[in-house]
Amino acid sequence: MRDAMHKLGSDTSKINPLVPVDLVIDHSVQVDVTRSENAVQANMELEFQRNKERFSFLKWGSSAFRNMLVVPPGSGIVHQVNLEYLGRLVFNTDGILYPDSVVGTDSHTTMIDGLGVAGWGVGGIEAEAAMLGQPMSMVLPGVVGFQLSGKLRNGVTATDLVLTVTQMLRKHGVVGKFVEFYGDGMGELSLADRATIANMSPEYGATMGFFPVDHVTLQYLKLTGRSDETVAMIESYLRANNMFVDYDEARTFLPLQFFLFKTPQQKRVYSSYLELNLAEVEPCISGPKRPHDRVPLREMKADWNSCLNNKVGFKGFAVPKEAQGKVAKFSFHGQPAELKHGSVVIAAITSCTNTSNPSVMLGAGLVAKKACELGLQVKPWIKTSLAPGSGVVTKYLLQSGLQEYLNKQGFHIVGYGCTTCIGNSGDLDESVASAISENDIIAAAVLSGNRNFEGRVHALTRANYLASPPLVVAYALAGTVDIDFDKEPIGTGKDGKSVYFNDIWPSTEEVAEAVQSSVLPNMFKSTYEAITKGNPMWNQLSVPSSTMYSWDPKSTYIHEPPYFKNMTMEPPGAHGVKDAYCLLNFGDSITTDHISPAGSIHKDSPAAKFLLDRGVERKDFNSYGSRRGNDEVMARGTFANIRLVNKLLNGEVGPKTIHVPTGEKLYVFDAAMRYKDAGHDTIVLAGAEYGSGSSRDWAAKGPMLLGVKAVIAKSFERIHRSNLVGMGIIPLCFKSGEDADTLGLTGHERYTIDLPRKIDEIRPGQDVTVTTDNGKSFTCTVRFDTEVITGFT
Repeated sequence: MRDAMHKLGSDTSKINPLVPVDLVIDHSVQVDVTRSENAVQANMELEFQRNKERFSFLKWGSSAFRNMLVVPPGSGIVHQVNLEYLGRLVFNTDGILYPDSVVGTDSHTTMIDGLGVAGWGVGGIEAEAAMLGQPMSMVLPGVVGFQLSGKLRNGVTATDLVLTVTQMLRKHGVVGKFVEFYGDGMGELSLADRATIANMSPEYGATMGFFPVDHVTLQYLKLTGRSDETVAMIESYLRANNMFVDYDEARTFLPLQFFLFKTPQQKRVYSSYLELNLAEVEPCISGPKRPHDRVPLREMKADWNSCLNNKVGFKGFAVPKEAQGKVAKFSFHGQPAELKHGSVVIAAITSCTNTSNPSVMLGAGLVAKKACELGLQVKPWIKTSLAPGSGVVTKYLLQSGLQEYLNKQGFHIVGYGCTTCIGNSGDLDESVASAISENDIIAAAVLSGNRNFEGRVHALTRANYLASPPLVVAYALAGTVDIDFDKEPIGTGKDGKSVYFNDIWPSTEEVAEAVQSSVLPNMFKSTYEAITKGNPMWNQLSVPSSTMYSWDPKSTYIHEPPYFKNMTMEPPGAHGVKDAYCLLNFGDSITTDHISPAGSIHKDSPAAKFLLDRGVERKDFNSYGSRRGNDEVMARGTFANIRLVNKLLNGEVGPKTIHVPTGEKLYVFDAAMRYKDAGHDTIVLAGAEYGSGSSRDWAAKGPMLLGVKAVIAKSFERIHRSNLVGMGIIPLCFKSGEDADTLGLTGHERYTIDLPRKIDEIRPGQDVTVTTDNGKSFTCTVRFDTEVITGFT
């Protein structure tokens, strides 16, 4: 942007954030070294080797721009750091008090809603506009009231609760809505439990999952090192404005949609209602391909066998009956080993969703301790890891004495940041990878993350299950997801007797005792006093003091993006679409991971070829997420997910498509360049929930660079729709009851979209006509939802 301002002869210093910006570097650490006391240091050294250019760029930005705080790598995950340290709850600016609010470029920004701060994720484009003073616009959302009652049963975790809530809300339909939790059950949830539920708002589709401030919130603020004076100020301000819940004084809070004081006797009025008795929540996991496909633990074995039998889909792998009992025997560093369908090869305690919650983290430690005492051991070929969201976790695991037992089971701390959850799981051992590939094994990953979409966790784990940290340890010990924990033993103890799930599972009281004795306020204070000081590797990075960045044309990490190169003082205006080819034809639930993967770069992909041609060795490919500063890599990584299902390929799975004019099967990038070079626009056809998942702006930037002009879908996830608009791609929705299949669209047609030429003629939610070259015509709704957004077209 500064370069563009300079070329236009304007003041480059105007490009500065106008609001406070906190940037936490947390998505670049990869699980390369595991099962080692030195894993944190070794992985950080590799992280800095791979990302030196990118980190230097970010460090330059921290001094080149005003109003910007950069938290260096190795400090933790942004949402946990926000919860434990950055979140203010009430701002005090020169004696003027006002409520804290936040928007973040990661969809799990909603975690802060558990603290009573209104916050949600937005697209990177929308966030950049907000930083520069552009007001955020949105359609006034409906507010779903979610009443909680009762108390969780013994042994049931916050993760079990959030997976249950996610399934309920996804079924209810809350995309674009706020969810507000209330009821007597609130008092039974710790702040960390609330944050866990708020964190997964993107998975259940809501803009926000809000928990109002009460005494539990104030206790958490004190626990995490906020001063008594600050906490007193927050309480006084919120009470004075009727924004504090005090059940003891029979006070309540103002519902989000009314902003009026309510008493308990007045019924809260919401757009819709849901209710959950916490006592009905049971242990569960979710998978194998979507976060809201919850499976009660007691049904897991039956569900797994159904998945083997079912046709390929969200709950199916279509493994022939005769192949379901296949055993792949191999040698693991001289030790005999074997894998079957459902064998666990990755077990990761990871992600802000769960590592912020002491009860489940200490619960995992207790499971490991009980297993060690009984003589159980995780198989050495299972890639185990523990990646906390902040340094506080390490302190209380050490204080409790439980880290020792986690280490014995292979769960050494590997780093502080997003790892397996974002796809930075690192390579599997070569012998394990070969056993999976050569025998077509449906291998499993079990992780305490929030997303398990296809191809995200690891290319070789087709079954990926979300579970609580204690369950991650339990499944690692069992070595398979094909197990009935109620009836089958996890293993054999040192006394030769069978060990069952209940033998290693801690009670709620045991967990509470560990939390009470091990999680202490000084841990938070000492951790965050040093958080902005960085580490030796960060501090040694030398960066120029210039206000303009010096681009290196040879860099494969940081490349000057093309968006502003031909920028003019006057915007180009609206554009329609004429005779566009269909680049891809999708079904339902295409996620941003399908569109723009963040994980490893496949050795045969266009991005790999680009890097190899520039002298980058395969071992140095790193991930798409770490190379997001280079548009040439990311454009080639668009639609590069190896699990992509494109109807143009008639059932074949992979990152390819049909170039319609020639009928050739090509990588998506190569086909897109063919169309672009010939001067042809392209569109994408899709089903429901297009763009669900991460708030990944590259899922819009990439298609724009490929020449995509419009996406026609049954429905969009909120953030991705906004990102598409920000990049000038038109989001269109089929009319209710219609989709590509019902309209007889195959994707081999050419499409013309009749959009008004003048911006002032475009209205939010207006209908437009789409015609094809074979005589079809249908009406779609343009998903420009506000007047402000129409200006981006």
